Amino acid sequence: VQLQASGGGLVQAGDSLRLSCAASGVPGGTFSRYGLGWFRQAPGKERECVAATSRSGGSLYYADSVKNRFSISRDNAKKTVYLQMNSLEPEDTAVYFCAAKDQILTAGVMSLASQYYHWGQGTLVTVSS
Repeated sequence: VQLQASGGGLVQAGDSLRLSCAASGVPGGTFSRYGLGWFRQAPGKERECVAATSRSGGSLYYADSVKNRFSISRDNAKKTVYLQMNSLEPEDTAVYFCAAKDQILTAGVMSLASQYYHWGQGTLVTVSS
């Protein structure tokens, strides 16, 4: 499984961006079996989960810092997961990574990087003040 993240860029504070992460190498009809997450890593900081979704979408996780601003969604037919980011702040500046796990991803652990088996290459988001 390969994950390709895209959609990053340079924006101003208050702007919006939508990140996409397309999966390849996933047998037809099985993308829905994957739990999915978006992580970010800023310079000098640890990687943190900003949003995650269970396979069904019934369980969602958002970091406190992005609640009510970011939204994760998935399109199983397109084998793609999205991260809609609104009201961006300079503190959101980071490299954003998508991740996937082709097993059950429960609410209690979906924010842990160690839970994910597949990672994308990252896309840089820079928010200027």
